[in-house]
Amino acid sequence: MRYAFWPGCVSKGAAPELYTSMVRVAPELGIELVELYDGNCTGAGVISEHSMETADALNARNFAMAQRLDLPLMNICSTCQGVQSMAQNRMRKNSKLAEEINLTLAEEGLHYDAEAGLDVKNFLWVLVEDYGLDRLKSMIKKPLTGLKAGPFYGCYILRPEPILGFDEHPDRDKYLEFVIEALGATLITYEGQDKCCGFPILTINKQNSLTMAANHLSEAQQEGADCLVTPCPLCHLNLDAQQPDAAKYASVNGLEVPILHLPQLIGLALGISPEELRVNRHVVSSRKVLAALSS
Repeated sequence: MRYAFWPGCVSKGAAPELYTSMVRVAPELGIELVELYDGNCTGAGVISEHSMETADALNARNFAMAQRLDLPLMNICSTCQGVQSMAQNRMRKNSKLAEEINLTLAEEGLHYDAEAGLDVKNFLWVLVEDYGLDRLKSMIKKPLTGLKAGPFYGCYILRPEPILGFDEHPDRDKYLEFVIEALGATLITYEGQDKCCGFPILTINKQNSLTMAANHLSEAQQEGADCLVTPCPLCHLNLDAQQPDAAKYASVNGLEVPILHLPQLIGLALGISPEELRVNRHVVSSRKVLAALSS
């Protein structure tokens, strides 16, 4: 299995443990990642607020690079997935827009065939749809028995459903649950697992943002979760890095919910050491995770 790989900005910046764990896990699974080193930010939904055409051109540039490699494109960021899917949808529906963007791309010798399109998938979707859960189970060296893990999706990989391929893959809002159970962990579900983490309003209304995070984390802890796992590094930032501040708005005392990136959870089940996966880099200690797995 071979994919053009766009890691996103956050995995190279605020959450480098995500990038490290992904490139460590991929060869163990037999997945070859051809990184788009010259790729650019998807805009994360921010650039589009000021200039939709600029945002679409940025995404088309990455798409063109993947098409030139004749490979599907994989990302490790729910936000990137949503932004990329929406950009594809706009260019597919508006040939004039695609033509105008290609005039800009031509300056670099690039061209995005919007009509042909490109298969763009988050790592979570790749695991379930391309790799397969049975194959994933066969690769497990250390089942995550004893670990109670809850999912946290992030908005952009769930909504809007028609643009995110739910017509063809209606269970995409259950994939994290499938993976958690396939790895041998005990699945913990809670009300906020498919809601917004609060990150988009962190700099606008910090109290509301932290309250949103605190509500989800409190629910998960009350249900007995040892950790949450997410395919979105921006959600990780709000749920992990902001958790000490969010604790003051929590409905439980002693809020402590480790947040793992999806490749880290996969890596633990593959027998990769926690140190290699950099689970010790998080703001909230992963001691609960390691204790559950060692009991």
